[in-house]
Amino acid sequence: MLVPESHIYIDIFCHQANHVGEEICGDVFLSRRIKEEGRTIVVLSDGMGSGIKANVLASLTASMAVNFTMEHREVKKSAEIIMNTLPVCSVRKISYSTFTIIDIEDDGFTTIVEYDNPDCVILRGEEVFDPLWETIQLDDEKYKDKEIRTCSFRAEMEDRILFLSDGVVQSGMGTRAFPFGWGRDGVIEQVKKLLQNTPFISSAKLARKIVSLSMKHDGGIAKDDTSFGVIYFREPRKMLLVSGPPFDERNDLDFALKVQRFSGKKIISGGTTAEIIARELALRFDAGMDQSDPELPPASYVEGMNLVTEGILTLGKAARILENLKKDEKIGTGPADLIVKYLLESDRIHIINGTRINVAHQDPNLPVELEIRRSVVKRIVRVLEDKFLKEVTVEYI
Repeated sequence: MLVPESHIYIDIFCHQANHVGEEICGDVFLSRRIKEEGRTIVVLSDGMGSGIKANVLASLTASMAVNFTMEHREVKKSAEIIMNTLPVCSVRKISYSTFTIIDIEDDGFTTIVEYDNPDCVILRGEEVFDPLWETIQLDDEKYKDKEIRTCSFRAEMEDRILFLSDGVVQSGMGTRAFPFGWGRDGVIEQVKKLLQNTPFISSAKLARKIVSLSMKHDGGIAKDDTSFGVIYFREPRKMLLVSGPPFDERNDLDFALKVQRFSGKKIISGGTTAEIIARELALRFDAGMDQSDPELPPASYVEGMNLVTEGILTLGKAARILENLKKDEKIGTGPADLIVKYLLESDRIHIINGTRINVAHQDPNLPVELEIRRSVVKRIVRVLEDKFLKEVTVEYI
């Protein structure tokens, strides 16, 4: 998510590991982008126990936390509603699920609300930043000994927010190295070491590294559901995706110059489009010969471009890959896979969609997909925004 006023991109990632022997994680991570209000809401919930029962509790908690935050509900009342709504465990006769809610506005103003999760850590560079936490006592008699921690602050470039479940801080408990568990201070110390060596490490790499170390402390398995999330406020990575020539061929030069002047990664999807840009800018253009995907024509080469592929078939496959992509799934090496890799590595994506009719695409015997470039682009935009929280703009020419 991009913050337009300060040009800060909010890089969000949460990595999770299931309790050993369980097929589903008892921790639940949710994120929602509210485009109309310029807000992003992140929630991590840890259900009591592990497996399916814990996941049900955490899922219910996370969903309610997101909805109440979207509606600007009062924190104390929201917490009490959540706790009173959770189903009661038939064995322990209690209902229990923790939560961390992080509400980020587009100008960087951030509010954090925590209940019983390990305390969030805010890093300003490599130093811990204290936003002046406040404690709220619950009014409900059943929870009068419970309290909520909350804070608000304005994020700056290179700030990081670390949020986690107790599977991280308790990892290694009972071992010689960590008899009382890794602990919050141990986690902070390790993150600082990683930042000293790789100061611009992404949220995904940092989160995976910490979860991997947590499991290592427990002998290579997770003895509890383990979640570690990172929110990193940084410079955005920009990308341009061009597909289709402009409606009026008299605009070809302006179109090519617009591509040339873009600052960031550049992908051309469409042979005719690539030929026009190469012709108008006098760039070297070589047709590809290495067919890495039997379903698609090989990628080509245009001087100054990061990737050049065939058009609508390749975009259609890229859309399907994005829609079906699972967490940590490896991506192939074909032209559509490479488009997906560039999209996922970028933060702010601008798509130029040409509207000139390609006569070759009017054959009724060709796949219907060839006739719906605009629909394919809309699919890509939707999944990038909803599933991957990318900032996407589309320009039709």
